Amino acid sequence: MQDSHSTGAMPASRRRFFAGAAAVGAAAAAVAVLPRGVDAPAEVQAAPVLPPAPANGGGYSLSEHVKRYYQTAST
Repeated sequence: MQDSHSTGAMPASRRRFFAGAAAVGAAAAAVAVLPRGVDAPAEVQAAPVLPPAPANGGGYSLSEHVKRYYQTAST
């Protein structure tokens, strides 16, 4: 009598899928924490200087991305 699992390709299973997804996630995390050989450009490293937040809350400021939104929304 032949074993049905011994011939042909194995069908995909949920367990194999999640094991593969975990392996890909672990590899991505490992790559993310590896040190880089090249320094990032200075403009990427420097954080933008923002005005201090208002004491009573709120905090709306007309920043570049808000101006860009208004420009794209008006068309």
